[in-house]
Amino acid sequence: MSWPVRRAGRGGRRARTHLAVVVDEPHLLDHQELDAIRMLTNYDMDSTTPFAVLLLGQPTLRKRMKHGVLAALDQRISISYQMPPMTKEETASYIKHHLTIAGRSDPLFSDDAVDLIHLTSRGLPRSVNTIALQSLIAAFADERSIVDESTTRLAITETHATE
Repeated sequence: MSWPVRRAGRGGRRARTHLAVVVDEPHLLDHQELDAIRMLTNYDMDSTTPFAVLLLGQPTLRKRMKHGVLAALDQRISISYQMPPMTKEETASYIKHHLTIAGRSDPLFSDDAVDLIHLTSRGLPRSVNTIALQSLIAAFADERSIVDESTTRLAITETHATE
């Protein structure tokens, strides 16, 4: 998906349009597909390149880019950012925020469950989401009104068994 990005012109000059190509989940692409992205960036290697490419992926993408096959694409990356893992407090806030959005104002996860989710997920939001969701399902299956540490342990066992 791409969309034009407009920059305001200066001194009465006409605004220029720049395209941004955003690739979500590029870590799921194979080497040929990632190489096709590299070929797009070959168009013009000077400052007049007609578009920017944004790759928004999981940490595994960074590891894959270091392989010899993708080294040419890796060399074209001018800005790179890796979101740091969340702290234990941020993980708790993250879970609470999502529950609030879902309409739940009272605590649904015990402190021990949140601590275990954080420890197991290493503070990575996607892992937090997966473990928290599986914990909710496990608590529902056990007819529990709150997700506790034992329910979370069961969910983690189930989650890691399917990976």
